[in-house]
Amino acid sequence: MNRTTRWARAEWGPLYEAVRDPLVRRRWRAAPMTLGAVCLTSVTQIVQNQAWGYRPVQVIGAVRAEDPLGLALLRTPLSLFVPALDLPVWGALAQILLVFGIAELCLGWWRTLVIAYAATLAGTLYARVGIALGPDSPLGLPAAHARIVDTGPSAAVVGLAVFLGWRCRAYVTAGAVIVAMVVEVLLKNNLAGREHLAAIGSVVVLCGVAEHVRGLRTAPPKGRGATSVRGSAAGRDQARRPRTRPTTRTPPH
Repeated sequence: MNRTTRWARAEWGPLYEAVRDPLVRRRWRAAPMTLGAVCLTSVTQIVQNQAWGYRPVQVIGAVRAEDPLGLALLRTPLSLFVPALDLPVWGALAQILLVFGIAELCLGWWRTLVIAYAATLAGTLYARVGIALGPDSPLGLPAAHARIVDTGPSAAVVGLAVFLGWRCRAYVTAGAVIVAMVVEVLLKNNLAGREHLAAIGSVVVLCGVAEHVRGLRTAPPKGRGATSVRGSAAGRDQARRPRTRPTTRTPPH
């Protein structure tokens, strides 16, 4: 086995094992939420490209920073499944099928949706903060970005990819996704790239919280740990003491 093969197994082996068993046992039925997401994204793409369907999709699923916050929060869940009109829809569908599918197999459908929504919501809220800061701030955005529709499913895909890399110990892959998003912002400093970085930031926070909770669950209770330490110390002291033979008395004749 050469070095590349060993590295690939160390990087993607746990992820492969987590995905293989459910697929072998249940096949396409192992990821029903992902299949539903692909179908919903396909339907919204078809509808919004119709003369009669563009406006309804915008009303229920398009999020802009200029919208009232309450209305934007109502539209955000469906915005995960509204692809951008200026990008090929097949790319969005492939990303959802691959990343959402792996996440559902590894994390379960509800955890996948929570992380995807958190990443998308982080991008939505960042757009408002960035416009409020203005273009003079390093984190700010021009006021014209308030009329641009949010990223759609791409922020959720990026966030899930980073979380899966952390969860399955594919750290190089997660780092590559982060570097790619940073390069995207450096080359094309647009709203979508900034929202992708905001999504990554929110997922990094979620990873930190999950790691902290995992540490609390695996750590022994304080009382039990102290008792065991005292018990082991007493055992060592007893082992160090010289053993004395019991004295026996000879019975009188």
